Amino acid sequence: MKLRDYQESAVDFIYERDRAMVLAAVGAGKTAIALTAMQEMIMDGHVRKWLVLAPKRVAVEVWPVEVEKWAPDLSMSVAVGTPKQRCQAYFADVDIVVTNYDNIQTISDDEIKHFDGIVFDELTKLKNPAGKRFKALDKKIAHIPVRWGLTGSFTSNGLEDVFGQCKIVDQTLLGKAKGQFMNQYFLCINREFNDWVPVKGSLEKVMARIKPATFLLKNKEYKDQLPDVHYVEMRADLDDITAYNKMKKDFVIELGGRQITALSAATVTQKLQQMASGFVYNSTKDLSCSPGKWDVKQEAVWFSSHRFELLDELIQENQHDNTLIFYNYKEEFAELKRRYPHAQTLDDDNAVKRWNNGEIELLLAHPKSAQFGLNLQFGGNKIIFVSLPWSLVDFEQAVGRLHRSGQQHDVWVYVLLTNKTIDEKIWAALHDKKSLAEVALAELAENEPVAQ
Repeated sequence: MKLRDYQESAVDFIYERDRAMVLAAVGAGKTAIALTAMQEMIMDGHVRKWLVLAPKRVAVEVWPVEVEKWAPDLSMSVAVGTPKQRCQAYFADVDIVVTNYDNIQTISDDEIKHFDGIVFDELTKLKNPAGKRFKALDKKIAHIPVRWGLTGSFTSNGLEDVFGQCKIVDQTLLGKAKGQFMNQYFLCINREFNDWVPVKGSLEKVMARIKPATFLLKNKEYKDQLPDVHYVEMRADLDDITAYNKMKKDFVIELGGRQITALSAATVTQKLQQMASGFVYNSTKDLSCSPGKWDVKQEAVWFSSHRFELLDELIQENQHDNTLIFYNYKEEFAELKRRYPHAQTLDDDNAVKRWNNGEIELLLAHPKSAQFGLNLQFGGNKIIFVSLPWSLVDFEQAVGRLHRSGQQHDVWVYVLLTNKTIDEKIWAALHDKKSLAEVALAELAENEPVAQ
């Protein structure tokens, strides 16, 4: 397979640097870039053995497939499963070993000492330098000279996250101490709550400082290489908005013979999103399990089918074309399976392969289960969000499963929204990159009178 021009430039960039990062949006082909450069480094004798850290699903389902496309001369083992299975993979006579971030703390010194190159796929997983995962890894890879980081969400959650990602790649980029970094680029506005805001111009200064080690691929540089993505709002009304408005105002409602209570503003926003989909969870405590302990059980109480009737219409209008459907709540998933028994999930046997072969009409996924590098672009070009995630990163990564290098058709993203509900605030927040707290405040600040 042939790399695109911008990918060739990225390969040259990281090949020439022992410590480097590739910052490129979802779908730009970062795995292809890394594998091509990794193969060249081994062929030229600069690296003997590579270790790749990636999210688990990506480690298991993406890297073994991509290596055959972009680095066919290299061998690979995947270090997941039991300690024995991981140990066998680490010591296998291969060029690349791929494992997931959750295994970082279990890697022994003997297992890691044979590697002289490491790739961090989804570098944002190491954004917290104070975390156990980061500290464990930082000590164990001190001997590894070649370190490359790949990410499409470098600053999605704020400039503060940049420090840890840079430090694990090369601590000379932004220094060794996060405190010094914060004092240089941020202003503390509340010491009691450790609340910091970036000083004006900080992002530009940080990016200029790390530029020598950073290949930054902006959307405009490769967007003409990908088909267009179209976002379509699909709207419907609740059958009766009275209960929704009462929950929003009073944090408690009577529904289906049950009293449903939200204990905090954060809880009520979750319940409002559930209600926008037509149901709400009623949580009860089961005290019978053992003395001093209880299980919290959630029962879904349905009161409106508007959202799923809209989904039915959309699927029919699209003539049952292959569609990737994202949901947020277990009850949404249960309703999807009730309505569409033939729908598949990513956990079903060979689901990714069957989807990409065009054999699955409806593929159901939670945004967090389909993050980071999962290639689904060959099986369809339509996405439906039954409800929206609260995270911009989750939303962009979800869309990026289809809108990525290799997609041959325009991608259509349908967002199901309920009028006059928190759906509208979440959708606006994703555009404005606002936080959950800001969405909650915006919604609860508009306590309208309960409809009579």
